[in-house]
Amino acid sequence: MSGAPLPSLFLSHGAPSLPLDRAHPTYAFLKNLGSTLERPRAILVVSAHWDTRTPTLTTSLRPDTIHDFYGFPAPLYALRYPAPGSPELARDAAGLLRGAGLGAEFDLERGLDHGAWVPLLLMYPLADIPVVQLSVQTRSGAAHHLALGHALKPLRDQGVLIVGSGGATHNLREFFQPAPGQDESYVPRFTTWLKDVLERGDKAALADYRRLAPDAARAHPTEEHFFPLLAAAAAGGKAERIHTAMSGASLAMDSYRFS
Repeated sequence: MSGAPLPSLFLSHGAPSLPLDRAHPTYAFLKNLGSTLERPRAILVVSAHWDTRTPTLTTSLRPDTIHDFYGFPAPLYALRYPAPGSPELARDAAGLLRGAGLGAEFDLERGLDHGAWVPLLLMYPLADIPVVQLSVQTRSGAAHHLALGHALKPLRDQGVLIVGSGGATHNLREFFQPAPGQDESYVPRFTTWLKDVLERGDKAALADYRRLAPDAARAHPTEEHFFPLLAAAAAGGKAERIHTAMSGASLAMDSYRFS
């Protein structure tokens, strides 16, 4: 380790089938991303696909690969990401969260859902870095997830890569059932606003994004794919958009590094 803190990342993970979609630009981006980072001691992933009332961390030594989706090609269900877990990291993260008054619980049985293993399979295909997953709490709102990320910030000094995994926009109804002539111009309006706010480090605007961001409710009809971004932003420093792409017309695949 160089002694400098690792960045935190926000990654738009897209469809579970991304590891099979070599033509998608996000596939190549993630395949290259791991090599641009100092190798972490462990990885903590805040995934959009695990929602609990209290922040909850996986503590399994050998977390399973969860295929939490249906209707995809059979080869996708054969993929496994057998990274080890890290009860030690889970305990350290829980201590920080409890110290910030946010509470924390453990789940010994849960594995890694596709919000965690899809990007990591591409970034670190050897699956030899310990991974812990942390849930989101959509009932608790945006400010809570900023506080959650801020509480976890000291882990970066300990060689832990903090990853928020969600989507820059996430309107699945419009993705799967677009109306004839549907106007999708709200997507770049929202992502342009988001980039500006992140680069300015305006945490107050992020906390109030539902009111301030253009078309926020359409960009995120539900908020679970946005809150991992807030956690990553608060855990890190200066924001840099490191990738932008689209899946269809309504799913923005922007990713950010917070140094």
